[in-house]
Amino acid sequence: MRLEGKVVLITGGARGQGEAEARLFAQEGAKVVIGDVLDREGTRVAADIAEAGGDAVYVHLDVVSEEDWRRAIDAAVSSYGKLDVLVNNAGIWRRGLVEDESLDQWNTVMDINAKGVFLGTKLAISEMREAGGGSIINISSTAGLVGSDSSTAYSASKGAVRLFTKATAVQYAGDGIRANSLHPGPVDTAMYDEVRPDPESRQEAIGRIPLNRLGTTMDIAYGALFLASDESSFMTGAELVIDGGSTAQ
Repeated sequence: MRLEGKVVLITGGARGQGEAEARLFAQEGAKVVIGDVLDREGTRVAADIAEAGGDAVYVHLDVVSEEDWRRAIDAAVSSYGKLDVLVNNAGIWRRGLVEDESLDQWNTVMDINAKGVFLGTKLAISEMREAGGGSIINISSTAGLVGSDSSTAYSASKGAVRLFTKATAVQYAGDGIRANSLHPGPVDTAMYDEVRPDPESRQEAIGRIPLNRLGTTMDIAYGALFLASDESSFMTGAELVIDGGSTAQ
């Protein structure tokens, strides 16, 4: 019960990485607010958690909408009395080299991956301050640490998340609010199927990972659990890389 008594809001919690985090956090004692635009899937995840003995609610949350963010945070406070942890997990990937990147695609990726993190963080801070502190976990990527050979906007957005996290950490440490970025490498999700759609390129990518496998959603969820828990209480402004050794070479 590493999160007993904590209230957590997770974006993109209806499937994939966010779903794994929501289920794990609930097992560890957290009261979980699942935010997503996938209403049917998100409602199902919340119902599954409740059926398993956990405590979760679902709220519709488009991370580029300030009004949606206000409603989601209000839902956390009205349902459970406070907000302790925010996991900015929602994100999208799009292929495009610099010369080929359209302005519309650039804006869409930056809006969801970067502006969404900014809005959630901005609006969560006052509630965390009221609660006596909190932990903000921003899901970046190894693409936010090194250059990407296939996606310009995604890499730029994840780099923005990395530095925004550090700014947040420095500015709000005095309020007991911690902010850390989590940097997954290749993870076996639907998003990775977009990155490596054919078996040949997928196997080639796996061959470049020192641990010789893709990550799982649980590999990343356990890292997020550590950052959400009091076990990481002396950790802020840091980068937690979970990539099978990819960026070590």
